[in-house]
Amino acid sequence: MTATPSDLLREATTRLERITALADSGGLDGAVALLTRALEDGGVIHAFGTGHSEAFAMEIAGRAGGLIPTNKIALRDLVLHGDRDAVILTGSLEREPWLVDELMALTPVGEHDVFVIASNSGVNGSIVGVALWAKEHGHPVIAVTSLDHTAKVEPKHPSGKRLSEVADVVIDNLAPYGDSTLEVAEGIGAGAISSITAAFIAQLLTLGVARQIAETGQKPPMYISANIPGGDEHNHALEELYAGRIRRGA
Repeated sequence: MTATPSDLLREATTRLERITALADSGGLDGAVALLTRALEDGGVIHAFGTGHSEAFAMEIAGRAGGLIPTNKIALRDLVLHGDRDAVILTGSLEREPWLVDELMALTPVGEHDVFVIASNSGVNGSIVGVALWAKEHGHPVIAVTSLDHTAKVEPKHPSGKRLSEVADVVIDNLAPYGDSTLEVAEGIGAGAISSITAAFIAQLLTLGVARQIAETGQKPPMYISANIPGGDEHNHALEELYAGRIRRGA
């Protein structure tokens, strides 16, 4: 039984190499096409994740080197943009399907928008609920999830569906059941991998969309770092094109 930094590096590297091979062979092209088409039609990319999967949404929306027409949906929007008290923000909230209509009523969704939803388990009520809401309202859904994990757990949404069963395109984050890749003691794991692979997938999707737009002769609407000269001016000018449709938090 080993659990060294080199072991974790191996677990991460082998998965990143598999995802890279998938992308190089066109395995992400379906997702990239949906995202690119949405932007070409004037739409916005909505990214949603709860728990540690919120990190994936942050990789998609509002970061340097990322696409500007992106919006991050978060459960805290119920408090920040709605009239809910902060006491509802508990760890179990992500399992609740009842909040979806309220959450989406607070989200600026346009006709041509697309949703990218990340969840390692792919079964929590809010995750499946947002995916179903998007589909019911005519929006494509791209899922990033662990196919190994989601197949081994029961859905928590009343529909009985998993995120992978709702989405138009499913991308496997290659995390194992339980997420941890290394055993440090009998029955005790460490080395959770889904955040690492999901962040890489987010960057591959962003790169793919930017390349497709650039190949048409257009300039991709990308953020540059606010911490370099001219960064704020560049970013704010492009954000103004999507005023009222994208949110940027602190």
